[in-house]
Amino acid sequence: MTWTIAALYRFVSIADPAALRSALLDLCTRERVVGTILIATEGVNGTIAGPAEGIEAVLDHLDRDLAIRLGEVKFSEAAERPFARLRIRVRPEIITMRAPEADPTRLVGTYVEPADWNALIRDPDTLVLDTRNGYETRVGTFAGAVDPGIDTFTEFKDFAERELDPARHRRIAMFCTGGIRCEKASSYLLASGFEDVRHLRGGILKYLETVPPEQSLWEGDCYVFDNRTAVGASVRPANWTACFGCGSPLSAEEREDTRFEEGVSCPHCAPHLTEERRSSLRQRHLQMMSAQTLKTNAG
Repeated sequence: MTWTIAALYRFVSIADPAALRSALLDLCTRERVVGTILIATEGVNGTIAGPAEGIEAVLDHLDRDLAIRLGEVKFSEAAERPFARLRIRVRPEIITMRAPEADPTRLVGTYVEPADWNALIRDPDTLVLDTRNGYETRVGTFAGAVDPGIDTFTEFKDFAERELDPARHRRIAMFCTGGIRCEKASSYLLASGFEDVRHLRGGILKYLETVPPEQSLWEGDCYVFDNRTAVGASVRPANWTACFGCGSPLSAEEREDTRFEEGVSCPHCAPHLTEERRSSLRQRHLQMMSAQTLKTNAG
């Protein structure tokens, strides 16, 4: 089976997130759709995977029955199941920033189409800003982009207050995986006095999907929040896996490191593992491998 993957979000007022969760849970279960969806009074955000007709049913329900206009949905495909299960959760925010002044339904930066992005970031008067976390930026980023050095998006506000200045940074071009973090970050910067804040429409995923590799200014691959770990040009799965122990993305070179032990550790977490924790991870990995073998034999 080929899995259709849809990355979606929309900042829109939702009066009853719990009711939306219940409706989506029933529909996704019926249509064999898995993945993660977050719902809040400020909107909806998620990545789902399933049969093409199942994905279409979920998107149609959001659009037609609930009048949630999703706008740009990023589609891709995978040969293997990208998510183990379905998770639909109600949260205070669909992307956690803890900055009440950031309200994308009221104030948001200027969208830049992927076809126009290269010219913008080549301009020496443009500060190019990656709004993602450190474990994402080391998988890939745009040439010359500023890495904020954050571990979670909630730290972006502190970075901006410490490193950015409306008087010095007259034009900012920011990007993230699918666009949602940029909407909130651009809203925050505009509310903080910055005047020219732009962001890549559809995020890195739309850029990789639409810009030919020979014209691309992207360096490396793009981390994604599913079992593919990372994608490259044309949003095809790249040669990355995630450490079973700590979740860090691992390149082919890192998997050759002596500190890498499949299902247990990697160069990023091995120095910090206690023997007790290492033993526990080995046992868990063996249990999972045994369960997978039984499932394969039964099939």
